[in-house]
Amino acid sequence: MKIAQYYSENQIRVGVIEDNSLVPLDFTGDMLDFIESDRICKPTGKSIPLDQIRYAPCISRPSKIIGIGLNYLDHIREGKAEIPESPLIFAKFPNTLAAHKDAITWNPELTRKVDFEAELAVVMGKTAYNCSEEEAEKAVFGYTCANDVSARDLQFGDKQWVRGKTLNSFCPLGPRIVTPDDIEDPHDLDIKSSLNGQIMQDSNTRDMLFKIPQLVSFLSRNFTLAPGDVILTGTPHGVGAFRQPSVYMNDGDQIVIEIEKIGRLINTCKTQPVPIP
Repeated sequence: MKIAQYYSENQIRVGVIEDNSLVPLDFTGDMLDFIESDRICKPTGKSIPLDQIRYAPCISRPSKIIGIGLNYLDHIREGKAEIPESPLIFAKFPNTLAAHKDAITWNPELTRKVDFEAELAVVMGKTAYNCSEEEAEKAVFGYTCANDVSARDLQFGDKQWVRGKTLNSFCPLGPRIVTPDDIEDPHDLDIKSSLNGQIMQDSNTRDMLFKIPQLVSFLSRNFTLAPGDVILTGTPHGVGAFRQPSVYMNDGDQIVIEIEKIGRLINTCKTQPVPIP
């Protein structure tokens, strides 16, 4: 199943994507409500062409957005980092969420080194605490594209990651969630990013250091994962910070994250100068 959140008369609705259209579901509530429901819903109303949809972030009320750092060996090598013995965890906040076709915005007086990170995101479907890897697989609702946007000057200057990862709009998700019945193996998906049409990252999720069941199980041993929680599973090589010379996003740029069997997450960049008091 391919399912998306969209706006209808300023209300968030849920619909199923079939071919090049979205079919509204006879369901009142957002994606989190849908995940927590029995999920038995019938289509209602006319289908809507995808190019006429105003998307919402594919999950808009996660209790947690958890990032995994240094989870692709090629990315570890390009950053000259040490291979972690266990998953490296950081947090992003709900204010970072943005939808497919939304703008990624930032204040150029605060940061001038805004980077892209193509990531496969996991959306939880069940509560998980201290679960096994087998239980972890069954707790996943689906997968989507994510861009773990990062202000590198803040991230590296602070010597910790939270501030540089949590500016408004720094976690676009979408355009849809694809459930496991439509993805035979989430660890064999091509993953790419393109900046203004130029491919920057081109890899495959098979190169993850820690696989999804390992990540979910590991996280659940430390804190409870709730339905709707999002796990960003790491980015492959090719990010802007470690290129020679470095490449960062600028006002007017278009960044595209593409993951096989899921789709293309497209966002434009817009700087918003705001005097810092």
